[in-house]
Amino acid sequence: MAESSVALLRAHARHAPWNARGLASHATSLVDAAGMRPTNASARATPSARAVRFYVAAGLLDHPEGKGTAATYHYRHLLQLLAIKIRQREGQTLDAIKAEMQDITGDQLERRVAQSLAPALGAGSDRAVAHDDDAPVSWRRLPVADGIELNVRDDSPAARDAVIIAIREAVRAALADEANRKKFADQSYELTPRENLSTEYFAQFIKADIEKWWPIIKAAGIEAGG
Repeated sequence: MAESSVALLRAHARHAPWNARGLASHATSLVDAAGMRPTNASARATPSARAVRFYVAAGLLDHPEGKGTAATYHYRHLLQLLAIKIRQREGQTLDAIKAEMQDITGDQLERRVAQSLAPALGAGSDRAVAHDDDAPVSWRRLPVADGIELNVRDDSPAARDAVIIAIREAVRAALADEANRKKFADQSYELTPRENLSTEYFAQFIKADIEKWWPIIKAAGIEAGG
């Protein structure tokens, strides 16, 4: 049973890497499936992205790869985060948990977490993964050219404004490249004219679109979220 639980737990490694929000979400799905609740009333039942960053700063979680919104977390981070919640359920303080984590090997950590989560892993591991995969996500949409837009998930490291703008400008530069335009023309696809690839053009385009549709939306009594 122990080996089976370890194998089921290890299967979650295929979902890595995560950002802080994704790691917290994945751990939450397992914690919820196991019905774990900390005996310490001041401890949260499920982790959050802010808690993940706090645990890193406090030395409870290993440092991620990268920094800031580009930081990524892996399977060992998931084990550490789950171990924290398991020990909090058993009444341990963060200081005591930190001391334990410093002396435990990766294999010992994995076995301990697998043993504690065995019921959830055996009966609800698929449900836990599905919960994580099906969690509502939001996307940022950014026009690149006429008929072309960039879609970036909000929890992606690429969702930072500077990164999105850099990607958009790289795509626009590629669309304006003469060699690329010829390749598309050979496929009978007409690209957006170069003069319509500027930020100024799209600002005017969006403004005109709003002016066109806003009176219709207002007259129909349509409200946001309605």
